[in-house]
Amino acid sequence: MAALFEAYITNLGKYNEGELVGETLKFPTSPQAVEALLKNIGVDGIRYEEFFITSFDGDVLGLYDYLGEYENLDELNHLACLLSELPQSEIEKFEAALHMGAHTSSVADIINLAENLDCFEFYPDIESEEDLGRCYAEDLPIPAELKDYFDYEAYGRDISINEGGHLAPGGYIVQTGDIKEVYHGIEDIPKEHKVFALPRLSIREQMAAYKEVIDRSSLAAERKHPETNREER
Repeated sequence: MAALFEAYITNLGKYNEGELVGETLKFPTSPQAVEALLKNIGVDGIRYEEFFITSFDGDVLGLYDYLGEYENLDELNHLACLLSELPQSEIEKFEAALHMGAHTSSVADIINLAENLDCFEFYPDIESEEDLGRCYAEDLPIPAELKDYFDYEAYGRDISINEGGHLAPGGYIVQTGDIKEVYHGIEDIPKEHKVFALPRLSIREQMAAYKEVIDRSSLAAERKHPETNREER
């Protein structure tokens, strides 16, 4: 399955210590890929438990404007899986709906947007109000001798205002139905789309991890409470 977008996953604890440790995760992904990445960046649930997303990249235009640094990996993967099932024409409609800005306040909203693309009409390659007016005027009984005098731009502007439509980079989009809340939360994510899992460590790796935590705690305590056994003069 081709990657639709990617996120740079960063070890939060290391970052707070002044070190940037992270790797790129491509979506859709798998539990194995997530485990391997978290292990590589040191997030094993013992030494370090938290991570955040430094940046997003990919081919879905406008998606990253609505994604934050603490998004749920299972939700991101579910969204990627839904989008991977869409034909290119529906991806373009999805991008236009994103640009419209409605129903984009969270990943859950965006998932529902992807599930409700039949609630939108999309006209690709409409780049201006004049283009829109010419497209809609094709169904008007305008005499041939008057077509050159017709104000297509004004007509298109009126259409956009009356319909509540939107000119997006890829075309003109208008919402024609109410979006239904298909997705309510992570409990609605299919099992095959869930990917988050901390690395499974061997006994030796667990012991080494716990030792590192203990050593680090001891060092921090020594720095906070240095020994004062020297004789005063």
